[in-house]
Amino acid sequence: MRRVVSAVSTAVALTIGASFAIRAAAPDIRGAWQADTYILKSGQRHPAKGLIVFTRSEWLVLFFVTPDGKTPQRGSAEGGSYTLANNALVFTHLYNLSSGRAVEGLPESPLRMELHDAADAPTEASRVEFTGDRMTIRFPSGNSLIFRQSSRFE
Repeated sequence: MRRVVSAVSTAVALTIGASFAIRAAAPDIRGAWQADTYILKSGQRHPAKGLIVFTRSEWLVLFFVTPDGKTPQRGSAEGGSYTLANNALVFTHLYNLSSGRAVEGLPESPLRMELHDAADAPTEASRVEFTGDRMTIRFPSGNSLIFRQSSRFE
């Protein structure tokens, strides 16, 4: 009887351990997320509008910084591939189109258009955090973008 209890206890412990290991794995971020707030390293916050979309292995973002909540002052369209492990989100930048006027806390940004092959594409190791339907991406620059989930891919 003790062996049966011991075997059951071991099975339960392994199941619970596996359950925690699964929870510690990267969340499924596939789907569309609406841009909400662009937060600068200095703490300044600007409203943002746009969308980031994650497939199984690729991402694409189009967002605008709108200090008055309406009028775009700067924007970026970027995409490529990504990896996600726990809260480590690493973007590989294959495409970039960006430009913008100066806004409080950010200098003017000249028009930039870039295409990269996967072999020489820049990467950006970021951190991602989730709270309810919100996702915050913290970039190595110290800036962050907050998104609200708008749809999921199955």
